[in-house]
Amino acid sequence: MDFKQLEIFTVLAQELHFTQTAKRCHMTASAVTRSIQRLEEELDVTLLLRNNRNVELTAAGKQFADYALDAMQRHQAMKLNLLQQAELVSGKLRLYGSATAGYGVLSRLLTGFRALYPQVELQLHTGDQAAAIETIQSGSEDIAIAALPEELPNGIAFKTLLFSPLRFIIAVEKSQVSEQLEVLQQAKSGSVDITQLPLIVSERGLARKRLNQWLKKQGASPNIYAQVSGHEAIVTLVALGFGVGLVPELVIQHSPFRDKIRIVDDAPVLQAFQIGLCALKTRLTLPAVKAFWDAADPTIFEGGVNHG
Repeated sequence: MDFKQLEIFTVLAQELHFTQTAKRCHMTASAVTRSIQRLEEELDVTLLLRNNRNVELTAAGKQFADYALDAMQRHQAMKLNLLQQAELVSGKLRLYGSATAGYGVLSRLLTGFRALYPQVELQLHTGDQAAAIETIQSGSEDIAIAALPEELPNGIAFKTLLFSPLRFIIAVEKSQVSEQLEVLQQAKSGSVDITQLPLIVSERGLARKRLNQWLKKQGASPNIYAQVSGHEAIVTLVALGFGVGLVPELVIQHSPFRDKIRIVDDAPVLQAFQIGLCALKTRLTLPAVKAFWDAADPTIFEGGVNHG
């Protein structure tokens, strides 16, 4: 059952007349009848005794009418309380994330948040995702979109929103690098030997750390062509044909160059990014910060690229 059904039954219990109930609920009498029938089927009891002249509540109907009225009153009180709380939340909220975080994460969080808390002034700052947690530690930002590090610093809270696999990528169009890749694929039946190709990597951050760990396990020395700040810059250089890159799949999905690159299917699989919100635990007591943190619902990201 839902609150609409409860509302219809509450009005009918007061009116004891289908036509009058339909008018008050802005429905047809037949729609009211169908709603009551579904309610009786769901509860597996008879709520009303009706004939051509009269409508009466059964004993079960009277009991359910009391429950429905109480539930409706509690629902209205809760809505009013939430609205009043929202009106009390104001001030500035400083948010940090990469360009990809803005497109792929914040855009999906802000719509609902703005509807609930219109008095909060948002200040959005973008930059390298590798610096996200540092901005929180320094106190320059209230909340940041970040990848969960292998060790979360003391005093930092983290709320997971989604997972994004790490992918090796290469240019779609023919280049010296793509030709080298084809040679490697033809020469071996196993995975592509990424270490033999020019790599475009992050200067620092979790992706670089996981790549270094993998290379160390292979006992390999990487052939690094370029080191850049930010995953978006990696995609750009890869699209231009300068080398192979390693980026989260979320970055690929929201890149303007996504049609100019492709994932290397038989490349090594590295541990996925766990992406979410981070904030100083002490700041979660601030109304605007707590409101944004609580409103961030991980279920809105289900069904995307991002579970792994």
